[in-house]
Amino acid sequence: MLRIALGSCAGFLISKYMNWPYGVFFAVYPMLLLGMLPKFDRLIAWQFMVGVAVNVVEIYLLNVFFKHHPALMIMGVFAVFFVHFRLMAKGSHFLLWASGIVTLSVLLHFSSYPDASLTDMTMAAFLATLISVISAAVLYWLIPETDPIAPPPQHNVTFAQINHRTLMGAILATLSFVVFQIFDLKDSLSAQVATVLVLFPMTFRGSLENSMKRAKGVALGCALGITVQLLMYDLIRYLPLVVIAMFITVMLTARLHLIERTGSGMGFGALTTIGILFGQYLQPNSDMLYSSMYRFSSVVVALSLLMSLAWLLDGFLNRFAITRNV
Repeated sequence: MLRIALGSCAGFLISKYMNWPYGVFFAVYPMLLLGMLPKFDRLIAWQFMVGVAVNVVEIYLLNVFFKHHPALMIMGVFAVFFVHFRLMAKGSHFLLWASGIVTLSVLLHFSSYPDASLTDMTMAAFLATLISVISAAVLYWLIPETDPIAPPPQHNVTFAQINHRTLMGAILATLSFVVFQIFDLKDSLSAQVATVLVLFPMTFRGSLENSMKRAKGVALGCALGITVQLLMYDLIRYLPLVVIAMFITVMLTARLHLIERTGSGMGFGALTTIGILFGQYLQPNSDMLYSSMYRFSSVVVALSLLMSLAWLLDGFLNRFAITRNV
């Protein structure tokens, strides 16, 4: 709990103090690094940093060659997602490719708007990754893990299951990108991140269960965000008080996340919602009440549509022996 809260608050405070844009990266990245994994070592740090470096190359290549050609851009995005989910399904450095999908989805969407600077976005993502890794190393040194860590379970998957999970993830992630582009949903960051995170089980049943937990978590996170704004009122312009409020809310949601012990469950959904609200929308001149309500409604709609498509796609892929997930 302390590692997650201190890491996310440190990233948030540094970004606000330095007046860096895209504060959501600095608030959420430490949550991903410290909240999703039970340990921290050199391999994890390497995967987290290399993942962002790979994303920067992918984003620049897609924008240079396909930015003005929508059909080619969609094909390019699908190819990139296909590679990420393929390597995740095989179990090859899962963190590297999974964390890259979140960053890739966000950068792809926001870099398509003319008022967004791709250089600023990639630099913010790079700095947030570096700060997250450094803070994780320091926090694990100050607050070491004392309980023994069980090794991750071994999953033996067939070639057909790898094909099924790869296509499920790549197709749904690409459709999410296309829909958010067509409907110009620039302010729906929570919904976009949710549609990517729930795909990580790479099975329909796993994604459906994660979606329900994610919606409940977003509702809790939004409720906490609204409570913070109502209690602080005009004191929200004082950064130290905002950091204290963020620390308290992150501690509450981190405790729920750790009690669940289910990875991306209700607690983690609430945790990342807090990071998004504080990092992206909590400003002295903004209204988090509207932002919170919009976050929750957009997440519910996005996940409902995504799961409907996932059910159809799962049934279609199971018709063929080469993509049957049994």
